[in-house]
Amino acid sequence: QVQLVESGGGLVQPGESLTLACQGSGSIDNIYAIGMGWYRQAPGMQREYVATVTSGGTILYSDSVRGRFTFSGDKASKTMFLQMDNLKPEDTAVYYCTFCPGSVCSRTGAHYPYWGQGTQVTVSS
Repeated sequence: QVQLVESGGGLVQPGESLTLACQGSGSIDNIYAIGMGWYRQAPGMQREYVATVTSGGTILYSDSVRGRFTFSGDKASKTMFLQMDNLKPEDTAVYYCTFCPGSVCSRTGAHYPYWGQGTQVTVSS
C-alpha cells in the first residue's frame, strides 16, 4: 500500500519562505517511468499543479509560482521537497504530493491514485 505524508506547512507572513517535504512508502510500479510533483487546493477551488517533474526529469512550474518555488525530489527514496520563497496570500492552500500514473503529470491530478493528507500553508499578515 502506497502512503504519502506531507509536512512543513504553517502560517507565514507575505514574503517569507517555507519548505514542504513529502515522504512516500510502499511499492510504486514503474516509478522511474512516471512523473511526480506537488499540487495545491485552495478553499472552493479546483486542485491545481504547482510543480511537477516528468519521467525524463523536466521540471514544470505553474505560472503563478515560477521563479519563487523550487522542486526537488528523489525517486529512490520516494521523497520530494518544495522550497517556497516570497510567499503570497494567494499561495494559501492545502499542498499535496503525488506520483502521477503517466510520464507527465496532469494539471489537476484528477483520478490519481496516490494522495497524502496534505499540509496547510497559510500566508497572511
